Amino acid sequence: MSWLTGIEPGREGVLDLVDRALALRAGAPPQAFPGRRVGAVFFNASLRTRTSLEAACALLGAHPISLQPGTDAWGWEMRPGVTMDDSAAEHIDEAVPVLASYVDVLAVRSFARLRDADEDRADPVLSAFCERSGVPVLNLESTRWHPLQGLADTATWVSRLGRDLRGKRLVLSWAPHPRALPAAVPNQVLTSAALQGMDVTVAHPEGFDLDPQIVAQAEALAGTAGGRVRTTHDRTCLADADVVYAKSWSGFSGYGRREEEARARTGLGHWRIDPDDIGGAGFMHCLPVRRNVVVHDDVLDGPNAWVQEQAALRLWTAIAVLETLLGEDP
Repeated sequence: MSWLTGIEPGREGVLDLVDRALALRAGAPPQAFPGRRVGAVFFNASLRTRTSLEAACALLGAHPISLQPGTDAWGWEMRPGVTMDDSAAEHIDEAVPVLASYVDVLAVRSFARLRDADEDRADPVLSAFCERSGVPVLNLESTRWHPLQGLADTATWVSRLGRDLRGKRLVLSWAPHPRALPAAVPNQVLTSAALQGMDVTVAHPEGFDLDPQIVAQAEALAGTAGGRVRTTHDRTCLADADVVYAKSWSGFSGYGRREEEARARTGLGHWRIDPDDIGGAGFMHCLPVRRNVVVHDDVLDGPNAWVQEQAALRLWTAIAVLETLLGEDP
């Protein structure tokens, strides 16, 4: 089984992984996989994802192999049927099968380009890895999803609010940022919370909508689990939340008009999360975070900030997922 969207195991399956991650954090010994290998291809920068993955491998006795095409490895060509007379020396048609023959799990990180909605919906790089890999594929963030972040977020909610998250109030709030950002993290937060039956409100300015396909999927998941999903442009919902999760993203309806969206962002600084906005709610962000742009220092450094626990759980949740993937028959 590959780990692509983070909802493959279902509600109880995710909670089982969370239970395992929290047990590992409390001192349970990891399983041992000596001699196993995890390959990871990073087309985009990473701090928590790369470090937690490599540290997880070390604690499992497995060996991580990380590559950055175009930096410490040949540049990759992704297009089919192209004449390779430019800078890329490696084609994905050869690179992925070769790497998969060396490792037991193949991971990849590739962000949305935010140019074409249909292209990003297709998750082309992740899909290409899945089509060409003979071993399980681990999504380290793609155009639409960030499943390891979603599992760490769920573990944080369980740690702070209890294992039964149904009815807990989470506000996913858009936040200001100097540039356009992909929506993989907010997609994942929304979907992960809906899967657990949380009462989710997505708050964003007009024009900064999430993909309606993702929202509809989350609504269906929430309905099955006893939760609900709402969308609002009214920030007063922050005051009633158990958890406020801040993240900037580009509006789905903004594909093809990014300059217009950039002008709109300049007038939305008041969407910053300030202490008076959230009362006693726990504050979350996937990191890295722009201090005093996305969130005020007093929130980020305050007693209700959960971001450090959230980030630290990336290690234990990565181990839980790798135990599952490495434990499968080769």
